[in-house]
Amino acid sequence: MEVKTFRIVFVGAGNLASNLAPALCEKGYTVEQIYSRTENSARTLADRVQAVWTTELEKLIPDADLYIVSLKDTALVELLPKIVKGRESRFFVHTAGSIPNDLWKTVPGLEHYGVLYPMQTFSKARRVAFENIPVFIEAGTPEDGEVLTRLAKTLSRNVQTVNSTQRQALHLAAVFACNFANHCYTLSEKILAENGLSFEIMQPLIEETTAKLRQLSPRAAQTGPAVRYDTNVMDKHIAALSGHPEWQTLYRLMSRSIHREAEEGKRIIPG
Repeated sequence: MEVKTFRIVFVGAGNLASNLAPALCEKGYTVEQIYSRTENSARTLADRVQAVWTTELEKLIPDADLYIVSLKDTALVELLPKIVKGRESRFFVHTAGSIPNDLWKTVPGLEHYGVLYPMQTFSKARRVAFENIPVFIEAGTPEDGEVLTRLAKTLSRNVQTVNSTQRQALHLAAVFACNFANHCYTLSEKILAENGLSFEIMQPLIEETTAKLRQLSPRAAQTGPAVRYDTNVMDKHIAALSGHPEWQTLYRLMSRSIHREAEEGKRIIPG
């Protein structure tokens, strides 16, 4: 069967599903059904892709060609038997970065399964261009891997096959590069707001910080007082955070880590 003729069901209607389902529709796929435990989420995404919706796993279409399970990790593990029940001959993939492909093996009789992991930060309110997103796949058999590869390549120019350990490393690295970095932006915004300033003023700095990583390694691009361990500046910063003890702790830990990486970089002999 050509992947473009797949009848697809989404189990989950969160940030990733709300981007992936419309992207698949734009590429000519048919999304037939959306499941979410909340009616508003299910209905909203279903309306966008002209699908039916349900809040009951028992009412999932029994004979779709592909079921894309995009749930929180705990919900995925808990609900997996109910999701697959009666559909063991169908093709199931999950989209989690931290869940191994072998989880599917815990479901008796399941024949076709894998992982489709687009590594990107997703929000319902902002659409992303999938062609620029690296998509990592893993499957139970080479044949299922070929099917997933064909599907993924209709979405992205960068499709790679990785094992579960590699994917978990990708997810961990992404948490540092994206989630932790964004949390730092949140704290930056709060510091500015406390002093009557707008976070908008940080945009050129953030853009340049990201842009120069196209030419330099993150270690080589690192600047700031922690690199040289300028305690005069750092102590003033820590004092300014006196109203936020937890932020002081983060500042100290980050500064020490930055300095250690800078010193390690000096010890690496080129070539």
